[in-house]
Amino acid sequence: MSNIPSRGGDLSRLRQLNSLSAIKALRGNGPVTLSALAELTGLSRPSTKEVVDELMELGWVEEVPPAPGTMGRPARRYRFRADGGHLVGIDIGAHNVRAALADLDGNVLAETRQAARPDAPLGERMATIERTVSGCLSLSGLTTADLWTVAVGTTGLVDTQGHIKLSAAIPAWNGLDLAASLQEMFPCDVLVENDSRLAALAESRRGVARGSRDVVFLHVGRRMGTGLIIDGKLHRGFGAAAGEIVMLPEAGWLTAPEELNDSGIVPAGMPPEDAAGYTLAAARNGDPIAREAVERYAEKLAIGTAAAVLLLDPEIVVLGGGFSRSADVLLPPLRARLEAVCLRIPELRGSTLGDECVVLGAIDYAIDHLDRQFFTADEPALRPPFPQEPVS
Repeated sequence: MSNIPSRGGDLSRLRQLNSLSAIKALRGNGPVTLSALAELTGLSRPSTKEVVDELMELGWVEEVPPAPGTMGRPARRYRFRADGGHLVGIDIGAHNVRAALADLDGNVLAETRQAARPDAPLGERMATIERTVSGCLSLSGLTTADLWTVAVGTTGLVDTQGHIKLSAAIPAWNGLDLAASLQEMFPCDVLVENDSRLAALAESRRGVARGSRDVVFLHVGRRMGTGLIIDGKLHRGFGAAAGEIVMLPEAGWLTAPEELNDSGIVPAGMPPEDAAGYTLAAARNGDPIAREAVERYAEKLAIGTAAAVLLLDPEIVVLGGGFSRSADVLLPPLRARLEAVCLRIPELRGSTLGDECVVLGAIDYAIDHLDRQFFTADEPALRPPFPQEPVS
């Protein structure tokens, strides 16, 4: 950890708000000069200097050395210390565990992935998670002691406390207090959320839905789910069960992937994880049997999608998950069915994040947690982020 000077006194309310404004500007624009920061925050230059000095003492900001070869006396520049702490996002699926290490601005520094068996016993799956995260840390020369927050996206119905209420994909998950189990593994804050919700969050922050306030994310693959962004915020519902359309038998989402897996053209012996992709590729190439299978799949997908569109009237519907690579094949029949029943058709787009959507959403979820801890105006004082070490 960085050797940060000892803690100064608490900031006054006004100075706290000024500091929050400065940090927000630095995170979005840094490194910047004092004059530029003053313009971004609307503060006077002397006030900006005071704020920056205090933030440097607390450990949030540091001065950036002049660029090599700079002539004369360059203006001092400052940046937010995004590299002063680290976050980990984890995507726990039935067949894979993916982890990504990021700095405090969400920039990914390292990624690793480990294969997993859906029917693996609990101990084996937890060991896979630990190996995956350890791989990320090793690539960056860090340990778990350097982590501030670990955020996890997992398949299954997850309650507000991080308990897995139901998981068809991972039997060992049913009834597990996953947050508590991971807390034993990582000496930092641990957050657990449904994977489809975190994928929706990533698309609204980094993907094709960036800047959109109302988003329906279709997490389509071997299993199907939905994530909702309402008024720019991740929507969980009263009991964290919002968007679980797959639970409605009439929607047909539980059996929809079978239309692609058992299309009638998949070669014997092909692994189940490759069957749907084979059918989608064949449909793209004009195979009539494959196209019929895609039509049947789109019919089922449209039932739940139409219900979400009619209820929420979103700005955009994003097709994500494992089948997002075939958005060019799936979106036209989906759009045709929505046009037949919806009063207004939202923009329909394929995900640009692909398999990264859940792990990136987990990182963004961790950043939101960081913001609530340190950068909210409701806090009595802006707190130093780093453990205070004795000054020699």
